[in-house]
Amino acid sequence: MKALLLAGGLGTRMRPLTEGMPKPMAPVGNRPWLEHLVLHLKEQGIREFVIAVKHYPDLIRDHFGDGGRLGVRIEYAVETTLLGTAGAIKNAEPLLGDRFLVINADIIHQPAVAPLLEAHLMHGGAVTIGLTEVDDPSHYGVVEQTPDGRILRFVEKPAPGEAPSNRINAGIYLMEREVLRHIPQGREVSIERETFPLLIEQDHGVYGTPVRGYWMDMGTRERYRKVHWDLLDRKLNLRVQGKEQGKGIWLGEHTSVGAGVLFVPPVLIGDRVRIGERSIIGPYAVIGDDCELGRGVRCAQTILWDRCKVSHAAQLNHCIFGYDLEIGSRHILYEAVMNRMPEVGRV
Repeated sequence: MKALLLAGGLGTRMRPLTEGMPKPMAPVGNRPWLEHLVLHLKEQGIREFVIAVKHYPDLIRDHFGDGGRLGVRIEYAVETTLLGTAGAIKNAEPLLGDRFLVINADIIHQPAVAPLLEAHLMHGGAVTIGLTEVDDPSHYGVVEQTPDGRILRFVEKPAPGEAPSNRINAGIYLMEREVLRHIPQGREVSIERETFPLLIEQDHGVYGTPVRGYWMDMGTRERYRKVHWDLLDRKLNLRVQGKEQGKGIWLGEHTSVGAGVLFVPPVLIGDRVRIGERSIIGPYAVIGDDCELGRGVRCAQTILWDRCKVSHAAQLNHCIFGYDLEIGSRHILYEAVMNRMPEVGRV
């Protein structure tokens, strides 16, 4: 079974971090989230992927190639215009099989595929939607279901206290090929506002089943930070690079730590990082590969992407810095978020 990964999101609410990249390529724990997702699904037994790309497609293709580096096979479906979720699925039709998995690739989650497939085979409908439960469903499209899981309707952003449930679309679908016949070609199509209501109306069988585990829409800078703090607290159980040196301190390979450096856990330090003497790193600091931090740097609740340079005595708190940025000596920065256009192939 193939997995179609929808990676065309522009990520406007995360700007400037996503100014020059598709949102799913934003690093999580020093590795593009999309790579984490491919590796997770590979562990679930999926070896064939189609990635739907729109914005900066070369960044994704140059990073993944044909998938051989990761031990999988990857093909690409390129959108020349905005097509929406259902339109992107239709656009990938020539590359898909009789049954396929669809995942919104800019949501941080680690879905278990086997229970989803089991539920799908049991009810025999055209679509099974993975659902997640949220405390406040008023910001989402909420599902109303029968006791056997059949979805009756979607209620978009219900008023507080008026939601039929607290279950929302988790952005993962298991579909039969027949669904593609009901999606118009060559235009923007909403899967929740057009495709699913049509399938429900025509009684093709749209079911929903809960998908357990971590789930976070990293659509804002605040949620992007939260994803990283959850990673450091191990609430998000992604594989992290490096070895744990004491509880909550992960150091990458070929990393140089100067005399008198204090790590305040949790922290994650990438490969080939240099940290100057008497610096204080943490708590909640993620330092990317090939970064250089000078003497006496203080860095807390901050995420640095690869190849950043922080000069001596700079202080960073609650910041996010994109690839290849330089911070001058003795700068004091709080809640700064900066990025620059990445070069193709360098993410």
